[in-house]
Amino acid sequence: MSIRKRLSPEESRAAALEAARALLIETGPQSVTLKAVAGRVGRTHANLLHHFGSASGLQKALAGHLAQSVCDSIGDAVRATRAGIGSPREVVDLTFDAFGREGGGALASWMLASGNEDALNPIVETIHALVDDLNPEECCDDADSSMHETTFSLVLLALGDALMGEQLAESLKVERTTARERAESMMIAAFEANGVTV
Repeated sequence: MSIRKRLSPEESRAAALEAARALLIETGPQSVTLKAVAGRVGRTHANLLHHFGSASGLQKALAGHLAQSVCDSIGDAVRATRAGIGSPREVVDLTFDAFGREGGGALASWMLASGNEDALNPIVETIHALVDDLNPEECCDDADSSMHETTFSLVLLALGDALMGEQLAESLKVERTTARERAESMMIAAFEANGVTV
């Protein structure tokens, strides 16, 4: 007879979100179900219902979890670039990888296709909070919004690249890294416009 370790509610929720993230990366957003996540963490379906309320609640929590962890990394990369120890390309690669390799693009498109659009709110809100934290002077209504515009363009490029970049690059016979290179040029210009030498 095995004895399961009793987890705190926070530990149980965190374990479920990590399992959901692993499922997302391994097999895609359609596999992020309460049953699959419960099986992964050795909990019951009812236990996950208690924490997330529904499959869409789990997906919304996963979106928030992904957004927060990715934005923390991107924020660190932006701060490192401003300090002269990082590069705009690191910011670009982290963003593109979040939507591609980490499954953020697939999760977003799955949620939109399944009518769970409000589940994107944590992603949008976390990105907005990161930009405002990094550029508090842009929070005002009359402020220059260049970093908001740059972030908007970067995220859309990364999302589009995740969803159809490989197929489109092949069809148009362009290098697969073209979107990342364009995004890097845009980020360099944005940093330089804000007085950061890169």
